[in-house]
Amino acid sequence: MTRTRAGAIRIFLAWAACALFAAPLLFVVQASLRSEADAVSGELLAPFTLDQWRLLLDSDATKYLLNSAIASGCSVVLVIALAFPAAYALAVRPVRGAEQLRMFILSTKFLPMVAAILPIFLLVSTAGALDQLWVLVLLYTSMNLPIAIWILCSFLLEVPAEIVEAAQLDGAGLRRILLQVIAPVALPGISATALICVIFSWNEFLFALNLTATSASTAPVFLVGFITNQGLFLARLSAAVLLVSLPVLALGLVAQGKLVRGLSLGAVK
Repeated sequence: MTRTRAGAIRIFLAWAACALFAAPLLFVVQASLRSEADAVSGELLAPFTLDQWRLLLDSDATKYLLNSAIASGCSVVLVIALAFPAAYALAVRPVRGAEQLRMFILSTKFLPMVAAILPIFLLVSTAGALDQLWVLVLLYTSMNLPIAIWILCSFLLEVPAEIVEAAQLDGAGLRRILLQVIAPVALPGISATALICVIFSWNEFLFALNLTATSASTAPVFLVGFITNQGLFLARLSAAVLLVSLPVLALGLVAQGKLVRGLSLGAVK
């Protein structure tokens, strides 16, 4: 009886925690299906409507989503292409001073982005590259590269050294070892790292706000447009939040299996 009661209490607490975390999402969903007046008043029995979604889809939201997708996708490809061999050199076949180098790479994340925005803005402005999407790609790559190297190092430390030695005995070169031996074993970790970098890039706001104007603005900048001096368009903002969040949520659901395997692989050490 005691065990049954304790189990019931744990289940209740788990469901209560889930409800607590789901409450903001449910609020946003119901607000996106109301008129502006009903969303502000919080009337629970107000009629549902798709007017906010129609207005949102008739706007230029697609451009902002496409810019976010291009900036995030290209930067993640560059991050993985650079971080994977770097993590191999620091974890599987460590170079001299690898531990100190790993700490230095991680220390580059200690500087807050707001402290670097002014010199970056001046540099980009002097180069005449404001409102250019490739600038965001380079910045997102540099922003995510240190954390990607650090995460991949923890994953590659779990790769058995025997398979690398066996590949070397068979005459495999470094490129073949990386692509055909290490990469398939570490694929869950690579997928988890890529997904984390996508989320960081997709949600980045400071660089996108200060370095873009119209052509290269991303989804987070698009959301700010609903906060004006005339007030907060709560219903339309709720619909926009859901629209911007759906790609990342869908990607997370598709890669859920590899994400769980990757995170658990890096946690063994």
